[in-house]
Amino acid sequence: QVQLVESGGGLVQAGGSLRLSCAASGRAINTYHMGWFRQAPGKEREFVAATYWSGVSTYYADSVKGRFTISRDNTKNTVYLQMNTLKPEDTAVYYCNAVSWSTWRPSWDWGRGTQVTVSS
Repeated sequence: QVQLVESGGGLVQAGGSLRLSCAASGRAINTYHMGWFRQAPGKEREFVAATYWSGVSTYYADSVKGRFTISRDNTKNTVYLQMNTLKPEDTAVYYCNAVSWSTWRPSWDWGRGTQVTVSS
């Protein structure tokens, strides 16, 4: 059973930065494409970014392109999301998951997520 634990969220002012981490246990992620998602209050969960299993390729939602960077360290079984130039509309609970490439369909059970709040 895979467990995903997201961390690194917090309260930040608009224009600030945060780095999220997602640690996986119970399964090695080195053969899985991994992605980040977010869910704002009253909205559906949405795709944010993904990294190929080897890290050779990444993909971003238009809303975060140029501001967020996804990366991974397969030796630590961890995926990261560097978020810069944060906006109030980035406020959400952020989750990671294994994904199918190009459909971004999540593969595993969700973790608890980490709350990101951006104040204006």
